[in-house]
Amino acid sequence: MSELDLDCLIVGGGPAGLTAAIYLARFHLSLQVVDAGRSRASWIPCTRNVPGFPDGISGDELLRRMREQAEKYGAAFSQSRVTRLDRIEGGFSAEWGQGCATARTVLLATGVRNRRPAMDEELHDEALARGLIRYCPICDGYEVTDKKVGVIGSGSHGVAEAIFLRGFTADITLIAPDKTHQLRREDRQKLDELGICTVDGPSRGVAVQQDCIVVETADGFHAFDSVYPALGSDTHTELAGQLGVALNETDCIAIDAHQRTNVPGAYAAGDVVIGLDQISNAMGDGGVAATTIRNDLAKLRPLKR
Repeated sequence: MSELDLDCLIVGGGPAGLTAAIYLARFHLSLQVVDAGRSRASWIPCTRNVPGFPDGISGDELLRRMREQAEKYGAAFSQSRVTRLDRIEGGFSAEWGQGCATARTVLLATGVRNRRPAMDEELHDEALARGLIRYCPICDGYEVTDKKVGVIGSGSHGVAEAIFLRGFTADITLIAPDKTHQLRREDRQKLDELGICTVDGPSRGVAVQQDCIVVETADGFHAFDSVYPALGSDTHTELAGQLGVALNETDCIAIDAHQRTNVPGAYAAGDVVIGLDQISNAMGDGGVAATTIRNDLAKLRPLKR
């Protein structure tokens, strides 16, 4: 069998994939990161939840620093989207844009895609950059302390997010994305006990005014300091499907305690295995996956300089 191009192909250049790239490069393994440039971390105007940055850091800057660190130790990068991933003898073959490669192992760090609220795309991006739309109350709930917050969602997911944010501010409104709220009696009781208002939809973000975002609903216009869409997300598992990688009950990639999938040589890390939306968790996954990859490769062929 001819020698394969790489020890590891990493698909995805978010915090999980980049952490793995840093580790693997420092293990003296050959690797390539193929990234479509759409990491959700790049949406973050400023995160103050990443340890070591007490004054915060933008998502773009964090990703830039991590890429620079990986490149310093020899990691190669391609900005493109992998469109084909196949199992071959001894590993995998991948195709993207104008490139292709074979690799002994593959790490899927493809993440998830948030479902956006109904609004103009340019308005959404402007509001996101200004912190008027936020997607992770765990990361930035502190930033809306004692502010007026809208949560766009319904059902158990929307209720849970509204209740979580109630720990930061008393002024919470749960807005139905479509028509009227469909809430269980116990959920309605929880909302009432916490003083969380509900507004029927349909709803649509329509404007940014000074430091507020305006949402149009069935009963008129409402202005908020920030809005949290609680509409769920879709996991990027298309490439996993091409390899026959198993998913779990939440449609994320199923892994063992060391980030291995059911397909030998294929690993996964970050939000694609658990939609926790946490940079620190994704980094941890990336570190575990990289170490597992290094050790598994060493079992097949001793690694030496």
